[in-house]
Amino acid sequence: MRSLWEQLRLLLPGWTDLLEIVIVAALAYRLLILLQRTRAMQMLLGVGLLGGIYFMARILDLSLIRTLLETLFQYGAIAALVVFQPELRAALARLGQSRMLRVFAKLESRQVVDEIVGAVDQLSRTNTGAIIALENEVGLDEYAGTGSPVDARVSQEMLSAIFTPLSPLHDGAVIITGDTIKAAGAILPLTQSHLADRSMGTRHRAALGLSEETDALVVVVSEETARISVCHAGRIEIGVTLDRLRELLEGTLPERGKGFRLMPSAG
Repeated sequence: MRSLWEQLRLLLPGWTDLLEIVIVAALAYRLLILLQRTRAMQMLLGVGLLGGIYFMARILDLSLIRTLLETLFQYGAIAALVVFQPELRAALARLGQSRMLRVFAKLESRQVVDEIVGAVDQLSRTNTGAIIALENEVGLDEYAGTGSPVDARVSQEMLSAIFTPLSPLHDGAVIITGDTIKAAGAILPLTQSHLADRSMGTRHRAALGLSEETDALVVVVSEETARISVCHAGRIEIGVTLDRLRELLEGTLPERGKGFRLMPSAG
């Protein structure tokens, strides 16, 4: 009886075994979530089907099918890495957004904020008009497509160069996604709301229009007054200080109805 109990104890998992099971299960679940609704999920199902056929071939001793599938598995993994490179890259990017890695994302976002604030400060000092749209949850690809692709890391020098007077892209808007300048010279929708302040021109109307249709945060530098304005959720805040701009860019948006001046609609 004692010998039987000792044998059963060997089968009981220890705390390290349980830890490994939890980690593997969590990784498998995360992988399935990342692959959901992608071509890679269809590929995974196909591989599972081929694996089932392979084991049946081994059991029934179907040597030709087994040899063909073994050859396919040998070179199929390399081919899959090439064919599904976009999905794998997107999955790794989404994995990098996990809570464990958000500390590094915050450090990176602070650098982006510093670059944007520095550029806006320089543009304001030189009375250089500018409009910068920062993508949030709603994608801005539709508007980025109206401009010229840039695909450059956000930097004070790059933003200042884009909005330099007489440059080909200075009249349009810059679209920023994460830490990347996606496009410049983009055309934004104009608001139909009445602007009471006569000093606000087309840039302000475009910034407010985009904020009405998306959840983007749009920064405007007036060419006439050098004032900094910020638009979000159909509201515009005029005369924003650099400290206030930094606060808004870091995501500390004001509560609804506070901080932003609501523009009355036309009529």
